[in-house]
Amino acid sequence: MIARLRSLTTQWTSVVPVLSIVLLAFTWGRDLPAAVVAVVTLVLAGAVLAAVHHAEVVAHRVGEPFGSLVLAVAVTVIEVALIVTLMADGGGKSSTLARDTVFAAVMITCNGIVGLCLLVASVRHGTAVFNPEGTGAALATVATLATLSLVLPTFTTSKPGPEFSGVQLTFAAISSLILYGLFVATQTVRHRDYFLPISRQGGVITTDDHADTPTVRTAWISLALLGLALIGVVGLAKGVSPTIESAVEAAGLHHAVVGVIIALLVLLPETIAALRSARRDRVQTSLNLALGSAMASIGLTIPAVALASIWLSGPLVLGLGSTHMVLLALTVVVSSLTVVPGRATPLQGGVHLVLFAAYLELAINP
Repeated sequence: MIARLRSLTTQWTSVVPVLSIVLLAFTWGRDLPAAVVAVVTLVLAGAVLAAVHHAEVVAHRVGEPFGSLVLAVAVTVIEVALIVTLMADGGGKSSTLARDTVFAAVMITCNGIVGLCLLVASVRHGTAVFNPEGTGAALATVATLATLSLVLPTFTTSKPGPEFSGVQLTFAAISSLILYGLFVATQTVRHRDYFLPISRQGGVITTDDHADTPTVRTAWISLALLGLALIGVVGLAKGVSPTIESAVEAAGLHHAVVGVIIALLVLLPETIAALRSARRDRVQTSLNLALGSAMASIGLTIPAVALASIWLSGPLVLGLGSTHMVLLALTVVVSSLTVVPGRATPLQGGVHLVLFAAYLELAINP
């Protein structure tokens, strides 16, 4: 019976990514009727679950922290491609698209995903335990990247408005790539043990006993299907965005809510994967996913839009407003206090979730 269930899981998780790509090809750039939107939403949900399944297969084969890195980078690369594509479409709203998407990703990952994982792990296991050295290094990198790319443009004077000059944008792009590259090298080579899950006795957990290790062939197939699923997730999310936009406008909400909803859809695979790790008491893996996604979102998006700005017309607004800067500063301070002890209670999870709720509230009522 168990073997049959596994076979059924393998079958649908292999079919849905391909189906999502086929559906994406037929719906891309078209106005969708309500019935088609319902089908797209259903396939989108299936693609999210399939992406999580294949990411876990790859992660189990290559081990941590490589597994969480694969999912974070894969999602971000596709997300960056989507941002550049939308910016190329033009329009007045595209000037703030990169900023809004990156900031949404930071708040969703650093407060939403982190808060949920800490809450789930601490309620289920008493406390959530993780390695403060690795998590602290990740948080410091995220804070530096966010400040350089999203805060400084508000205060620079070489160009009017919350924008970088060409030289400043080049510096920010190169700095982002260097910092992200240094972090990946630290995470995967020199200090890999800082990013491995730890036991409650303080020892590093190097194996995962929840399933048999997949073969190399299975891992490669899952990696390919993961890519297809993520392309489907991001592409179909873009496809349903006009419907979401119309619903937001009909409800009288601020347009920024659309970006938040799209970011939530795109980050669903990482959210589910992180929660599953938290339930298994692998909180370090959850934090690797969350902070790694925030870092990749900044470290890859800013260089990409800097390069794209060469041929794209219109301004590139990166600087945050005062309200969002306060939220970012509070997130960094609270996250630092959470990381230092190396363990967390439901209180810390709740604090992060309240910050995330505040971000959502201010997106709806700025």
